Amino acid sequence: MRSPRALATVALAAVSVLTLSGTCTSTAQDRAVAASAGESGGLSGAAACPGLEGYTCATLTVPLDHNGGVSDRLGLKVAMADNVKAPKGVLLFLTGGPGQPGVPFVERLSKKLTPLLNDYRLVMIDQRGTGGNALQCPQLQKEMGSSDLTPPTVRAVTDCATAIGRDRRFYSTSDTVADLELLRRALGVRKMTLDGVSYGTYTAERYALTHPQHVARLVLDSVVPQTGYDPMDRAAMRAAPRVLTAACKAIGCGTDPAADLAKVVDTYDNGVDVLDALTTWEFVDPDYAAMIDALHKAAGGDPGPLRGLIAGVRQGSAATAEELSQGLHASTLCLDGRYPWGRSDMPVAGRQEALEKAGAELTPADYGPFDATTATGLGSMLSCLRWPRTPAPPLPPEHRRLPGIPVLLLGGDRDLSTPLEWLYDQEKLTPRARVVVVPGAAHSVQTRAASDKGRQAVFDFLLRR
Repeated sequence: MRSPRALATVALAAVSVLTLSGTCTSTAQDRAVAASAGESGGLSGAAACPGLEGYTCATLTVPLDHNGGVSDRLGLKVAMADNVKAPKGVLLFLTGGPGQPGVPFVERLSKKLTPLLNDYRLVMIDQRGTGGNALQCPQLQKEMGSSDLTPPTVRAVTDCATAIGRDRRFYSTSDTVADLELLRRALGVRKMTLDGVSYGTYTAERYALTHPQHVARLVLDSVVPQTGYDPMDRAAMRAAPRVLTAACKAIGCGTDPAADLAKVVDTYDNGVDVLDALTTWEFVDPDYAAMIDALHKAAGGDPGPLRGLIAGVRQGSAATAEELSQGLHASTLCLDGRYPWGRSDMPVAGRQEALEKAGAELTPADYGPFDATTATGLGSMLSCLRWPRTPAPPLPPEHRRLPGIPVLLLGGDRDLSTPLEWLYDQEKLTPRARVVVVPGAAHSVQTRAASDKGRQAVFDFLLRR
């Protein structure tokens, strides 16, 4: 469930996807708006979006607890194109993370999706716990930035959970799906088309499973399967040799990056750092040229360049909670996830033992050139290992299929954040799937790929009758 990462020390201009506009208000302001808006589910405070011609911004009021046990409400920022009578209706674009806002990306997305915007009304939302409602966990934010994989300290995790308190049970994907249904009603439409990227694909899938009658089409770009993400990231570890070998061939590197990767992990016992760096580097360069060179040097006995890249990735991955909330990231993943110890409602005592047992049962067929220590030591896994016991929301049955609506599954063959293996897992559960794989592209094909193949596939899919 990767989020785009801002690698400021290496190529800020290339990965500036977390740059925010001035359309967000503070959490206190949003709660105040929600409190004054009255009935949950309404849009209030509609006004022209600052600095964004042709869009209206408003606040969607939603209950913190959709089951009604807690009376608090949230005010979620929404940006809506002004073409209310667009012939093909609403196109709701869902960002990733979990933890990214939506409204700050309207201008960027509207440029990427221009051919669609005469026919569709583009709508984006700051999902609960993001943007102006960002869950604030200063130390966890400092340690993890915009990464999924950087291991946090136990103190940072427990302090975060304590700061959020019992409200952490209200930040699952199920809660976001309920918010989106209130948004649909507030927009006054019977059906929406959903376009999701990364974690946004998972949210879109869950919405379609819950409200199939209200979905016209789905675009799933950089797919997280509806069965959920793997906290051991085994598909990414197994995919790394394939991705690096293809990238090497494209640039004529003259080395064997798959062999170099295996030797580096075995020699330096740094699998978590290397996997974290690789899944970040695709946002800088989908050819992985600097990483391939650094791996080769490290395999030959000179780890300095690789260590420098890893350090640069860590430094450059810094992000504020308003850009990507690690508090929301942890809250959602821990509620949604299936872990070696079970789900979030399992006691903390016993989780470590269950994790160690699961790690001991892994084989090279599970983790490829990495190792069991990498699989059990990734940041999201460790965050949820220490996350306090929290009631777990129901999940859809693992083998339930998406409704029979048109679905475009879009991916890049260089993506390690959401590897193609996940896309093909989702295809098995998608009756009307159309699959488009873009050679040479990495994560977030619609917004980041150099090739227009993926974007054109989206245009053709959404504009056909």
